[in-house]
Amino acid sequence: MSNLSSPRITKTPAAITQIGRLERVTLGERVHAELRELLMSGELAPGQKMSLRSVAETLGVSIMPVREAVARLVSDQSLEVLPNRAVRVPLMSRVRFRELTAVRLAIEGFATEEAARNRSDADIFVMRRFEQAFLDQARSPDPQADQAVRANKEFHFAIYRATGLPTLVGIVEGLWLKIGPVLNFDLKISPDRLRTGGAAEQHRRLLAAVEAGDGATARKALTDDIEGAASFIESTGRLMD
Repeated sequence: MSNLSSPRITKTPAAITQIGRLERVTLGERVHAELRELLMSGELAPGQKMSLRSVAETLGVSIMPVREAVARLVSDQSLEVLPNRAVRVPLMSRVRFRELTAVRLAIEGFATEEAARNRSDADIFVMRRFEQAFLDQARSPDPQADQAVRANKEFHFAIYRATGLPTLVGIVEGLWLKIGPVLNFDLKISPDRLRTGGAAEQHRRLLAAVEAGDGATARKALTDDIEGAASFIESTGRLMD
């Protein structure tokens, strides 16, 4: 009877190496990413409450990954825990809003100038797609506010990602986690703002300037966009004094 031993594997088969490294994403990270997106896109409003259990049931997961995700967002001051253990999107004061707006003008203005210098044709294609999505809602006789605020967010971030500076994009994401819910006040409570607020025109100017590589003009269009929205949001009287 021959004594056969198992062959020794000395290297990884070529077929496996072609796969590349797989990203290990936990349920907690996935829930965190989904909640972040809702906050940044303005789909959760200041003062809106939710229970951990209701979030878990809606997403079809156990409560542990939801608790993990919420804890991270609470540490970022993007959510807050109430005495009854419910979770709430923080209310926004006028002073806090003005502070965030001033920081956005500086950081996002810089990002826009960098995007104008570094954007690729592929970046421009993505920007055009989201600008058109926003414009479609602005021109619609029955605009969908949820789609408009998401298209607005995606348009802006298509520009910021064109900088090629992931650290900068991360800083902007941190700002939008805090300011995003307030964008409801601009587009959701007043759908007419889509047609009359000037955002579509500012987006057109912004895209044209980025495409032309004109950083100064792009920054001016972004400033007009942010300041126009900020002025309207303050006029609604929904910010805390």
